[in-house]
Amino acid sequence: MATLGPITPSCVPLTTHDLLAIGQRFGIDYRFPEAPDRSQPAPCVARGRVMDVEIDPTLRVTHSDLDVLHAYASTSRRTAPWFLSVILEGRIQVSLGRQSFQLQAGDAFSAHFNEQTGLEVFQPAPQRLRILNVSLLACTEPPTFSSINCSPINVTPPVTPLLHTWKVPQFLIHSLETALASNWPIERQRLLWQGLALQLLAHGLPVPIASLEPSDERGVGSIPPGLSHRDHQRLERLRQQLEHSPNQDYRLEQLARNAAMSPSSLRTKFQRCYGCSIFDYLRRCRLTQAQEYLRRGYSVQQTAHACGYRHATNFATAFKRAFGIAPHEVHHRH
Repeated sequence: MATLGPITPSCVPLTTHDLLAIGQRFGIDYRFPEAPDRSQPAPCVARGRVMDVEIDPTLRVTHSDLDVLHAYASTSRRTAPWFLSVILEGRIQVSLGRQSFQLQAGDAFSAHFNEQTGLEVFQPAPQRLRILNVSLLACTEPPTFSSINCSPINVTPPVTPLLHTWKVPQFLIHSLETALASNWPIERQRLLWQGLALQLLAHGLPVPIASLEPSDERGVGSIPPGLSHRDHQRLERLRQQLEHSPNQDYRLEQLARNAAMSPSSLRTKFQRCYGCSIFDYLRRCRLTQAQEYLRRGYSVQQTAHACGYRHATNFATAFKRAFGIAPHEVHHRH
């Protein structure tokens, strides 16, 4: 049974102690670099309310509506398959590892993180900040949402921490605002938020690049002839590593050792499984990541470095060959 209720009453001051208590409940470390009156036992950082909706033991929706009086930062370390956040009003800076983005109203991010690589969020002040979070909590089986007769969704997290940013469709923003303004009975709200959470997951979970372009008519997820199930699992783990951390300096010999194959066997089996060479796939992942960095305002030089290119000229050549436009054109458009 879902539970709906406020973590804080309507429009109350949130002190450092209040946020620390919320953080202890959800595995979040809060920091207050600009908190006033440090001599006081519990200075006020923000004013507003936080509402929590537990749809089932594996799925939680949290909405916060705050007037941020003094900037604060948070680091989430509790491992979860996926965490999605929609900025309805205001702005934040979100970071995971070497990735960092500034987001504003209409933006969203999806993240997979763990205790070793925490998700860092900085909330500047003064501002009104309204955010909706969807948390998929660790469990042995993915949520099935059987109460509304939905098929199970594949929420398998990547093998390494991942931060993915995306734009929320306007119709979905409107639906979220309508739901937040509704005063329906608890059971109806449960169904409402369950459906909206599914829509956010559908839009926000990153789609593996390989699944967008199946190599042949077998379809995505099938095992090509000549590959064992174990080989396919090893290749898929390797593919996910390349997709989610394309900026690393990879060597064929090391990748082969990680996959428990010889270099020649890895080359052959990867080509057979995904229809391209392993380094063609890595290049595609880097350039896809580069598009996102450029849209977020990174310079061409910064993007090249962040995506694993040592020289901006090599990056610019590869980018134009792949997308038909120079990277600085994407940067200027946004």
